[in-house]
Amino acid sequence: MKRVAHPVELSLDQCIKCNICTTGCPVAAVTDLFPGPKYEAPQAGRFRALGRQVVDLSVDYCSGCRVCNMICPTGVKIAEINARARAGMVKDGRFPLRRRLRNNLIARADLIGKLGQPIHQVTNFILNFKTSRLLAEYALEIHHEAPLPKLADSKFTTWFRHHQPSGNPGRKVAYFHGCSTQYYEPRVGRAAVRVLEALGCEVIIPKQNCCGLPLLSNGEFAAARRYHASNVRSLVELARQGIPIVGTSTSCTLTLKEEAPELLDMWDEDTQLVARMVFDFNEFLLSDLFPALKRYPLKSIPLQLGYHIPCQYRAHRLGKPGLEVLKLVPDLQVVDSQADCCGIAGTYGYKKEKYDIAMQVGQPLFDFAKQIQAPAVICDSETCRWQITHATGLPAVHPVEILAAAMGFEPEVPLAALLNKV
Repeated sequence: MKRVAHPVELSLDQCIKCNICTTGCPVAAVTDLFPGPKYEAPQAGRFRALGRQVVDLSVDYCSGCRVCNMICPTGVKIAEINARARAGMVKDGRFPLRRRLRNNLIARADLIGKLGQPIHQVTNFILNFKTSRLLAEYALEIHHEAPLPKLADSKFTTWFRHHQPSGNPGRKVAYFHGCSTQYYEPRVGRAAVRVLEALGCEVIIPKQNCCGLPLLSNGEFAAARRYHASNVRSLVELARQGIPIVGTSTSCTLTLKEEAPELLDMWDEDTQLVARMVFDFNEFLLSDLFPALKRYPLKSIPLQLGYHIPCQYRAHRLGKPGLEVLKLVPDLQVVDSQADCCGIAGTYGYKKEKYDIAMQVGQPLFDFAKQIQAPAVICDSETCRWQITHATGLPAVHPVEILAAAMGFEPEVPLAALLNKV
């Protein structure tokens, strides 16, 4: 069914000024630089709708975590209104040139991966060398302590080209790996492919590029539109054939499903068809593969681990499918963090002016991880995993890595080190 286009700004008239969003905002709770969702979205949005210039740039301190959206009783699209306001500021040239250069650089993980992965050892040394990090902070305002991930020694797609499928392939599933799996954590992709094949799927890897979410979050809508349009062109034929498009990055899948179409007003039939055929990995396991998964003889994993559901995952409005999947693993105890946000918010916590805010926002999660004394934390988002490890020193893994190990596949670092101790 074709979706009717409604600009997100129209939802501001649903605001009843109850201030629930402001009391629940994790950013407003730790800094006065962001006055709160109600003031930045519906209230300031009314002035913007009238064509008036709103000079307060504090809207850029919105992290886009969507906590406000989830607790708003009337359905105001607060985070999206803020994102579009930021894009307006970018378009009007209201960001200092150095910050816009910085934002464009950290929002292009695919470009960094393409350039840096072939010389990953050199790139990793430079990106983690103290002097170069201090220079980057001085020149580009990228905080010197922000958790930059290390590039892997090979790309995920390189492994996949040489991979020999196991079992008897059944229905086709397209895997959207995203930038993080391609360049930084190919182990997540390897686990995902093995799980899907074990449950009777034939995995195909379509041509793809960055989902564009980092660009959307930084107000670079023109570039994000090009990225999203390119992905739609690559994926639409699969969608027409009824082939599900499954991703392990919950941020990527949300962008393909909803965020890019809504923020960019892309309501054409191809974009909507692709959006309807995109599934988060755990969502797909529960909706399409659950009978096969329940029959699979899973091995015991006698560990107690923490679990944090990322903000972007909550925005799917699916509940907590990762927890439902992990309940099937014998002897595995999973403790839900109940924390609102890890603070990193994609590229937000990498910025010099926002790093301390991000760390304060994530403090309840970091305290939880230490209090339960678990050897690791499970999380569905790559940037959240990097933030958790940065703040706590604990390894963080994707739920699919746990599931693959329970299916009998050889675990990879860091999970392998944990399982070798039990």
